[in-house]
Amino acid sequence: MSGHSKWSTIKRKKGAADAKRGALFTKLAREIQIAAREGADPEYNFKLRLAVDKAKASSMPRENIERAIRRGSGLESGEDLLETAFEGYGPGGAALYIEVLTDNRNRAVAEIRHVLSRGNGAMGESGSVAWQFEPRGAISVGLARHSQDEVFEAALDAGAEDVEFSDGVAEVYTDPGDLKMVQDAFRLRGLPVEGAELTMKPKTLLSLDDKTTISVLNLIENLEDLDDVTSVYSNLEISESVLRSLEE
Repeated sequence: MSGHSKWSTIKRKKGAADAKRGALFTKLAREIQIAAREGADPEYNFKLRLAVDKAKASSMPRENIERAIRRGSGLESGEDLLETAFEGYGPGGAALYIEVLTDNRNRAVAEIRHVLSRGNGAMGESGSVAWQFEPRGAISVGLARHSQDEVFEAALDAGAEDVEFSDGVAEVYTDPGDLKMVQDAFRLRGLPVEGAELTMKPKTLLSLDDKTTISVLNLIENLEDLDDVTSVYSNLEISESVLRSLEE
């Protein structure tokens, strides 16, 4: 599964642009609200802690975070949100797993189908691509002051499953249930955890030509721009030449 960490490189480079999107805080608030259904204290609700950390990293105001927690825990009225996922294909047959938080399922389906069609993709049946992914915990660790060997040893000791290195960052993958344990172990060792999340990792990667790869990436970006879409995962392999073109 080597090479998947390039997705994380792209996500980091998109971070600044994402922060400018007006809908970002709405998406983050929805994630917090859903997570808070399992408990309002991030100390005891790890899913909520991840959502709050993500919101703080995007400079979401504290009052917005607290309001979303109150809504999710039932202390304040809010949207009736549905958490679901859709499956589809992009150019070249790239698999797309699309996670959604919405207050209107029919609207979400219509908007996703429209974006897929416009980007030469298509909706898939339930289960058509999900089998190509597996849920994983993902931790980003900075390498500015630590060697790859040091991070790899820490990951091995903490019970992580895999480590990939790219662009000065180590991406550490875990079983979803071990994410908190591994994250805490890294922090105890003084290793800089830049982010932690639950993700869907492709079992194998699909290699396409650069032009088709960029078409798929543009489609993914358009899907992520939809208000109801929280994450889009793909089995697309990112070549070094495409990565360089995105940096220019």
